[in-house]
Amino acid sequence: MNMKKLLLRVVPLSIISVGAATVVARYQREICVARKRVTSLGSQVIETASGPIEYARIGDGYPVLVVHGAMGGFDQGLWLAQAFDISKHQVISVSRFGYLRTPVPADANLDLQADAFACLLDALGIRQAAVFAVSAGSTSAIRFAARHPERISALILLCPDAPGQVQTPALATERSARPVRREAAGARQAGASVAMPPRFVFDTLLRSDFIYWALVTFFGKWVQNAIGLVPRGYVLTPEYVAQIKKIQAGDLPVSQRVDGLIFETYACADEFNASTTATSPYPLSQIETPALVINALDDPISIPENVRGLAEQMPNARLFVVPDGGHFLFGHTEKVKTEITQFLRNNVALLKNSQ
Repeated sequence: MNMKKLLLRVVPLSIISVGAATVVARYQREICVARKRVTSLGSQVIETASGPIEYARIGDGYPVLVVHGAMGGFDQGLWLAQAFDISKHQVISVSRFGYLRTPVPADANLDLQADAFACLLDALGIRQAAVFAVSAGSTSAIRFAARHPERISALILLCPDAPGQVQTPALATERSARPVRREAAGARQAGASVAMPPRFVFDTLLRSDFIYWALVTFFGKWVQNAIGLVPRGYVLTPEYVAQIKKIQAGDLPVSQRVDGLIFETYACADEFNASTTATSPYPLSQIETPALVINALDDPISIPENVRGLAEQMPNARLFVVPDGGHFLFGHTEKVKTEITQFLRNNVALLKNSQ
């Protein structure tokens, strides 16, 4: 073999090897940062009647139970509490079943997840709290209000999962005028019309921190479009792009969150979707807790028509809608914070008395 042929083989392999080593080194740095970030936030695991539950408790004043969304944990809850001024109160940010250090009980279902919130409050010596639930966290928060109305003084649902028949715009285009099929609801996020992938996809992709890191690092825009993080045609500013990257980085380590995502996707969806029916033991119409429901008109995940229907069925709910901004309410954070602050002042007796 002459030198030219040897170089043609060796040089490309060397470039590939150096590139792979660089990628792996970057991943190892960033996953290490992610793990340290989670452990640095000071969460605790407390034994309750529902089993061990992870939570973080910060601040003083009236307690607000913060229920995170998909791919979250107590850490996401703390970030959301800070972003929407909930942190001016006493924040109790919980990791739901399957997220971080809260295990999934063998007999877990939506009712048990709701009961776990009551058990956590019992263990902390808290008789009643307001609840701030985001996206997929709204499913168990609503069931908590239905099963334990005496424990919840006010309910804030930010871009909630909402049961309904309306398709996402993307799916409607793809299917033309075909009717929505709900028989596979157990393989859907509650309230979402986009069918979720088979369970083995979650088990394969999301149990590997490296695979997920590579997807959001090198194919971040594709991931955004695939799961509907940004409305079609919405122009992201550099600030919003940076915010999305921060959120996606916050999903790591995803291997410690995948059991929670699987539980809420495949175990809870049918139960929650059935809450709109007359035969449901927990119909939305019987939830009398004062509620503030917040959504954007172009949210591709929390379908506006379904969210409106959710708010209309709850007798003491008020719907606050912003015209755009998608699932992250880009450009409307200050308005939303004002609404949340005023809602808590109007509906929590201790906050009223402090005015």
